Amino acid sequence: MKSNLFTAAISMVFLLVFMGVSAQEEVVLTVEGEKVTKADFESIFRKNNRDSVITKESLDEYLELFINFKLKVKEAKELGLDTNQAFIKELAGYRKQLARPYLVDSDLLDALIKTAYERKKTEIRASHILVKLDVNATADDTLKAWNKAISFRNKLVKGADFADVAKGKAGSDDPSAANNGGDLGYFSVFQMVYPFEEAVFNLEIGEISQPVRTRYGYHIVKVTDRRPARGEVEVAHLLINVKNTMDQEEVAAGEKKIREIYQQIKDGAEFGEMALRHSEDRSTAKDGGKLPFFGTGKMVEPFEVAAFGVSVGEVSEPFLTQYGWHIIKGLDKRPVPSFEELESDIKTRVSRDSRAELTTSSFLNKLKKEYNVQSYPKVLNKLVQAADSNIWDGSLVVSEKIMSETLLSIAGKNYSTTEFINYLKGRKQNRKRTPDRIVRDKFSEWEESTLMDYEDSKLESKHNAFRLLMNEYRDGILLFELTDQKVWSKAVQDSTGLAAFYNEHKMDYMWPERYNATIYSCANPEIAKQLRKLLKKKKGMDVIKSTLNAKSELNVKIDEGMFTLEDREILAKVSKSKGLSDNIDFNGQTCIVNVKEFLSPQPKKLTEAKGLVTADYQKFLEQEWIKELRKKYSFQANEKVLHSIR
Repeated sequence: MKSNLFTAAISMVFLLVFMGVSAQEEVVLTVEGEKVTKADFESIFRKNNRDSVITKESLDEYLELFINFKLKVKEAKELGLDTNQAFIKELAGYRKQLARPYLVDSDLLDALIKTAYERKKTEIRASHILVKLDVNATADDTLKAWNKAISFRNKLVKGADFADVAKGKAGSDDPSAANNGGDLGYFSVFQMVYPFEEAVFNLEIGEISQPVRTRYGYHIVKVTDRRPARGEVEVAHLLINVKNTMDQEEVAAGEKKIREIYQQIKDGAEFGEMALRHSEDRSTAKDGGKLPFFGTGKMVEPFEVAAFGVSVGEVSEPFLTQYGWHIIKGLDKRPVPSFEELESDIKTRVSRDSRAELTTSSFLNKLKKEYNVQSYPKVLNKLVQAADSNIWDGSLVVSEKIMSETLLSIAGKNYSTTEFINYLKGRKQNRKRTPDRIVRDKFSEWEESTLMDYEDSKLESKHNAFRLLMNEYRDGILLFELTDQKVWSKAVQDSTGLAAFYNEHKMDYMWPERYNATIYSCANPEIAKQLRKLLKKKKGMDVIKSTLNAKSELNVKIDEGMFTLEDREILAKVSKSKGLSDNIDFNGQTCIVNVKEFLSPQPKKLTEAKGLVTADYQKFLEQEWIKELRKKYSFQANEKVLHSIR
């Protein structure tokens, strides 16, 4: 909940943050001596009201929000919240996140995004043989793994069957190969690690790759098929739950019920109505079983196969998944969405997987040129020669003279050996790697880290948009913290105030008419007649179900609880008196309702409406707080300048 509230606070800041003020410009607003120019206000207003017609009313409304925002931030600073260590630490964390888009090669990132979209249009089927290799493997182990992978490839090139090699003795290290012969099925972009994906999309059908290195080891890959991506499909489904698919009796009972339903659909029953009556997926039953569009990899495999296998308007045979028995009806199909629709999501995914390392590496190379980065190999060699087994524990001891020597230079700023040695301190190293290799690798790591830190320190001066974004987050955190104290947490913790507010407004939180009832949905009037006899004999639900559903699981369905008319539409057809209703024709069935109790509209108890009451109490507290701030701090708006915005 707290993260959602913070998002709301940040969103408010995005609406209201302003840029620097020039004294020579017309002023729209002054808050405690702080001026906001017409140009600044107009820029912000247009940014957040792009599709709106500018009117006097919209300007006035926006200005009121702006004033409230400025007063809250002013109060937070007066209370010293911007000097709090928790605030400083949190802002630093957000700064790290916000800086990321500025610390990559944006041109290369755009190219990777476009390539990923093009790949999304294709689905590839491939098989692989894996030779496991640790990411920190020694040179000897790496060579052994490479040679083993090459030996597999040589067999395949000479005509050996791929599945036989994958499943054979001392074959693939992927345990699934024993069952699938290395066949990975169809997949597309982002569904495999990037080096594997890169290799596969550059192979022709039938081609066998050279060894492909990933974090899992070496792979020998063969592409067996390519097809256009299937896009997305929309289906409706009807589900009969099977809690334990290993229980054959339960599976058989579910199958009996689903096949009765399927037969009725084949005989002409409308799919949506049958889903409404019988589907045990309550979230979709009300809408005739309709599911949102989905693509490859979004559903369990049997469901996905069936969904893409049915034509629009066609109904599938019953099939079993880990959730139970399904019947689906094809509703619609659509191709891969446009680049514009997917660009944001693809950018996020590219930035999170290993291909992002390419954009960072390219960016660092550009920075090295921009800042004339110089390293000093002779000094580094001295460190390499001094390294011993202590380096595994992060310790490197050299003479005082070497400690003071320059090891790296960025934009004319020198970094000494001491700084590199401090970087190493306490960093445990892989003992499989030699001391000299560790020093050289760690130097490269330190050089890149130091260069990135240097660029990070320049972001505000190099990128005005980043500077403004940091201001937005700074004020957003302050706004959140103070609002949490004054409004959100206070409303939750102030039980006395909440109760008083509820008592004053309890008539705003009413229960509608409610029925404590049992609803019997019978397949036909004859079943309803048998039901009445059993009810007259005071038979319980278990006996009723076992008796009436002996021949068909669809004969009677029982639904009991406390319902409103919105919960169960059938209740609009019954009286408010206790007892059994007459037969009611509803959704193609014969229904009987046993009304146990009717409850007239009445106020909800505080415990029953606490969420709504708390939300309203928070609004009340904020309104009172704003009144206080408007009395405490001075502000003045220039309406003539404000309304000159067109």
